[in-house]
Amino acid sequence: NQSKEAFADWARHDDAQDHFCELDDETSPDAEYVDLLLNPERYTGYKGPSAWRVWNSIYEENCFKPRSVYRPLNPLAPSRGDDDGEGFYNWLEGLCLEKRVFYRLISGLHSSINIHLSAEYLLDESWGKPVWGPNVQEFRQRFDTPETKAEGTRWLKNLYFLYLIELRALYKVAPYFERAFINLYTGNAQEDSATKDLLLQIFNEIKSFPMHFDEKSMFAGSKTEAKTLKEEFRLHFKNISRIMDCVGCSKCRLWGKLQTQGLGTALKILFSEKEIKNLSEHSSSKGFQLTRQEIVALLNGFARLSTSIQQLHNFRLLLKEKSHH
Repeated sequence: NQSKEAFADWARHDDAQDHFCELDDETSPDAEYVDLLLNPERYTGYKGPSAWRVWNSIYEENCFKPRSVYRPLNPLAPSRGDDDGEGFYNWLEGLCLEKRVFYRLISGLHSSINIHLSAEYLLDESWGKPVWGPNVQEFRQRFDTPETKAEGTRWLKNLYFLYLIELRALYKVAPYFERAFINLYTGNAQEDSATKDLLLQIFNEIKSFPMHFDEKSMFAGSKTEAKTLKEEFRLHFKNISRIMDCVGCSKCRLWGKLQTQGLGTALKILFSEKEIKNLSEHSSSKGFQLTRQEIVALLNGFARLSTSIQQLHNFRLLLKEKSHH
């Protein structure tokens, strides 16, 4: 149902500048369009050394960390007796707020993805009918206090932190979408306006919830410092989406990149407050623009975080039931 003209429209609409992620070239003959509803994120069996290496590169290359500081539970760390990550957290506390936030966001994203994989686990494949559902054992292994030397609680807190940051970004970007001429380019005029109505409803819901993260304390230093930091954030995000390209399993790569792009877009919004305030009511301005890819990633990335929090609640109930038996 999506004609070539619709794609041409999107391309014209996507005349944007400071992306936080490597956006794939939609005109490339290798580009594939994937229906996210038909390809839900779930456990694929992709784990072990290769999955670990991808996350390790993301943390090691992008979290502003010197080589000599090891993350807790990093199997490559030289054994330090009872350090248990204390050195890492001392180092983290010494960083500026922005860099601490960056680490917590990546950690929150990692937690969210691990919750999805535990909640949509292949429980049974007999009779050729796969049964997917929550695997409490898998969840415990990834987050339980004894299994993770109490890191699990920190990782889950980072998930809530990430949720608040993306919620804040949606709150901030509402004026961009509230302008009458903004079109969601679904390729179908009726769907366009119905989708836009739903989106505006979501923004109204968010406005009624006062507890967002306040980013005013971020990038509040001198102009040059703020600019350098923003640029570092942007480059780190681009690098993370490149690392995601190395994921061997295509469904994992799809959802990993989508959620990374969603977070990158949220940061782009939080760093563009002035530009969003100065948007023209009647014409697309050069100051701030979101591409179609960024919009899809922002909303689907936030949907994954909301789902994680719901699934986390469900795991708590399942664990309670288990302990009562």
